[in-house]
Amino acid sequence: MAVGSTALEDNVYPEGLRLALLLSSTFITMFLVALDRLIISTAIPEITDEFHSVTDIGWYGSSYLLTNCAFQLMFGKLYTFFSVKASFLVSVFLFEAGSAICGAAPNSVSLIVGRAIAGLGSAGIISGVWVILVYAVPLHKRPLFQGIFGAIFGISAIIGPVIGGAFTSNVSWRWCFYINLPLGGLAMVCTAILLKVPDRDTTKLPLRDKILQLDLLGTAALLPGIVCLLLALQWGGSTYAWSNPRIITLLTLAAVLLVAFCFIQVFKPSTATVPTRIFCQRSVLSAFWATICIGAHMMLFVYFLPVYFQAIKSVSAIDSGVRLLPMCLPFVISSLATGIATSRVGYYSPFILVGVGLMSVGAGLLTTLEVDTGPGKWIGYQVLYGWGMGMSFQAPNLAAQTVLATRDVPIGTTLISFSQLLGGAIFISVGQNVLNGQLLERLSGIDGFDTGLLAENGATTLIEQLPEAVRGAVLVAYNEALRKVFQVGLVMTVLTIIGAGGLEWRSVRKNVVKKDAEGGRGVIR
Repeated sequence: MAVGSTALEDNVYPEGLRLALLLSSTFITMFLVALDRLIISTAIPEITDEFHSVTDIGWYGSSYLLTNCAFQLMFGKLYTFFSVKASFLVSVFLFEAGSAICGAAPNSVSLIVGRAIAGLGSAGIISGVWVILVYAVPLHKRPLFQGIFGAIFGISAIIGPVIGGAFTSNVSWRWCFYINLPLGGLAMVCTAILLKVPDRDTTKLPLRDKILQLDLLGTAALLPGIVCLLLALQWGGSTYAWSNPRIITLLTLAAVLLVAFCFIQVFKPSTATVPTRIFCQRSVLSAFWATICIGAHMMLFVYFLPVYFQAIKSVSAIDSGVRLLPMCLPFVISSLATGIATSRVGYYSPFILVGVGLMSVGAGLLTTLEVDTGPGKWIGYQVLYGWGMGMSFQAPNLAAQTVLATRDVPIGTTLISFSQLLGGAIFISVGQNVLNGQLLERLSGIDGFDTGLLAENGATTLIEQLPEAVRGAVLVAYNEALRKVFQVGLVMTVLTIIGAGGLEWRSVRKNVVKKDAEGGRGVIR
């Protein structure tokens, strides 16, 4: 019998209070990770004032993103060959330690180091939550709980900046990080007591064999490859020109290392981080593509719509966050409703197909935003996009759980999480470079406008400092530049249909134990 193929046959799912407490602890950790991405946004001005570190602003986010994305796939192997409980608890501990370092940071460098450690821990938490769900809830009930996880991301997007602003204004920005400590500690205790995972053949291997299975050679190529890629995207077009030797070197190294990683996966399949039998499974490959696209367009709209509201509509940072509610609230409601419906119907493919259609319509309408667009339109456009996103968000992850054998689920779900992070990281940089290039091109044609102001001012201060004679023309130019960014988001939204259409129509209500132990049918030959 294949390794790990009987894992769920021996599993006794928790019920009642034990299930409620276990899932609550995983919800808490997922909420903290989701919150940690956004809560710092409104605290950054206070942090830079205290540390005199305006030049480090980008690193407060990118240090977290670098470790989060780079180590994501490695955790898929750790959860496969080591104890799920121990791996998850270590991940939460790292996240807590990073948060404590950030909260107590005496200088900017310490804060950046703390963010990197927290990012490493969050990579393990994101992977671990999906694995725990496999052993806590039978397949046909998982869509509901995955809908709750999706709603958690939406809620964190709503309240993250608000909580960060409240702590910063009334207590200290340090509490944006200290808040993780008691809640994360409670989640660790509950998980340690309540999580029971049946023994698997993979966890019984000698330590030496486990280490050999971690694909150290592939990891040695993947980690620096991802770091080089993300650093190039972080610096390119802003800190350094794209033609700068530093950027060219980073991109070249990234390409060489990532190609080397792919070769290692193909020619060393027995220890591969992402075995080809998993990656080339039709639904997994389709889900991977769909999630890259979802991560890309979601981050483009979430990141640049507030810029539209602040620069074009002249509202504050907090008010721009409030104006994202028409996107976030439908996302939460739709995610929950889709989870319930999928549990009852069994099939997830219809929901993502309809969701991609709604997202595409909403994204297309968002590309039509003008300087004088009224609330009725920008609210309605966001509602369509947000509702479609909620219908689509969990299907790729659920597809991986449905078509893969139990032993492969940790790698499959981690691959999907990695693709979302990677898509978002790449296309935030793409969007920023499109915006910068379009602004420079359009503003340079306006008489009386000094393009040097672009490098010296933010979006709102740039508009405020302009004389009335050119302000109107600059607003139009800024709006047109943002529309180009939204058009990139529209393209990625439409391209999601390729992945959505490629998902096999599998039912989550069928007996998961009957699946092919080698990873399910539908392998691309």
